[in-house]
Amino acid sequence: MRLVFAGTPEVAVPALDALIGSERHEVVAVVTRPDAPAGRGRRLVASPVAQRAEEAGIEVLKPAKPRDEEFLARLREIGPDCCPVVAYGALLPRVALDIPVHGWVNLHFSLLPAWRGAAPVQHSIMAGDEITGASTFLIEEGLDSGPVYGTVTEMVRPSDTSGDLLTRLAFAGSGLLAATMDGIEDGTLKAVPQPGDGITLAPKITVEDAHVDWSVPALRADRIVRGCTPAPGAWTVFRGERLKLIHVTPVPDRTDLAPGVLSVGKNNVYVGTGSHAVELLWVQAQGKKPMRAADWARGVRIADGEVLGA
Repeated sequence: MRLVFAGTPEVAVPALDALIGSERHEVVAVVTRPDAPAGRGRRLVASPVAQRAEEAGIEVLKPAKPRDEEFLARLREIGPDCCPVVAYGALLPRVALDIPVHGWVNLHFSLLPAWRGAAPVQHSIMAGDEITGASTFLIEEGLDSGPVYGTVTEMVRPSDTSGDLLTRLAFAGSGLLAATMDGIEDGTLKAVPQPGDGITLAPKITVEDAHVDWSVPALRADRIVRGCTPAPGAWTVFRGERLKLIHVTPVPDRTDLAPGVLSVGKNNVYVGTGSHAVELLWVQAQGKKPMRAADWARGVRIADGEVLGA
């Protein structure tokens, strides 16, 4: 099939690579978000998908909105058979959805209908899921509600951050998306409507969602930190300033600390929660680089009994 691939961030690149490498299909163009400011100089930088497409000599389309008439006219000229999508980042209007013969097929990083929305991997970790995965489905105008072509499953490891899990799903999902294109092309794969039960939503994680309340149990605090790493970054407050939490681990045998209360040893920093303590392993103070929590504690001279989150 003639494919127009839509995607923007780094997580979409493995799927683009899989389709570029396919012997059965041709990626004739890529749709991505417009160049965005990045770095200290805030200069405009092309998306990772755009950069990869340009390396491969593929036409890149960067509409401000996918309903722009100039973009729609070019898409009609190209005449794609199908438009595979991975984390494009913009809602597709009906007029665009109707152009490719086989529609737009999205690779979504959950086992639908679980975790429909912008942040399925983060919500899966924060909810304590033991198994997640990726799904390919035909895009409709509803939120991730279209019929499903296929799935792959992935175990959620106890130490996984959302970044770790998303990286594995990106590579596993790239094979699923390529196989879905094969099945659509040869007519062996039919999309199956999603069940009406088991629907959960995964809206974008806000900065406030990433604020750790130390009155929650230790396992919940750990899941928030892992689910919000690397973005938007879990945080707490210390001496009136925000402290980013990069890596913590529950310590079941420390039950002597009240929520938020710090205890500092020679090489360890513990904080109380609503159940047992967690050990702070890596943190980042405002204006500083990430560092081991023990080094941070020595630098700010924490006294036993000081509190996080006050």
